[in-house]
Amino acid sequence: MDASEKMKYRLADAMKELLEHEVVDKITVKQIVDQCGVTRPTFYRHFKDKYDLINWYFDRLAQKSFKQMGISLTLREGLVRKFEFIKGEGKFFAAAFSSESQNCLMEYDYECIYQFYCEIIHKQGIEKISEELEFLLRMYCRGSIAMTVEWATKGMKLSPQQLADRLIEALPPRLYELFKNI
Repeated sequence: MDASEKMKYRLADAMKELLEHEVVDKITVKQIVDQCGVTRPTFYRHFKDKYDLINWYFDRLAQKSFKQMGISLTLREGLVRKFEFIKGEGKFFAAAFSSESQNCLMEYDYECIYQFYCEIIHKQGIEKISEELEFLLRMYCRGSIAMTVEWATKGMKLSPQQLADRLIEALPPRLYELFKNI
């Protein structure tokens, strides 16, 4: 891990500590850098804003789960990994998912998942996604994110495996046919 990556993790750790006592929308960059013991320019060398920091940290999870789906992981295994990661960082993600500001984690997760599923569809030989299929995909992704947010912010009562199974079970039949082999 290079120095830039280490600094990003230090800033993420500072944000996690602040989230123990404050909601995301009330945390300032000044608080993050004070907690971390660095300067504001250091923060802005790595991130646009606090939401960019949260999204970067969330992206570490994408690299550990979604980027392996269809290669070495099934859809279920990728989802389980994602939810285990979220659960392992429960307080951080519960707080991060509760923000609905511009550039928030909920929208970032939606874009990541939507793009991921579009790539799977394209790999299946479908160059242009039909309007009907795109509607199903967007609806499913929105619902999937909403359920993930609800799970993360309301106590994670289901296990990561149970949540993954329910999200797969909720796939519309046309999407299920496209994704069943990954």
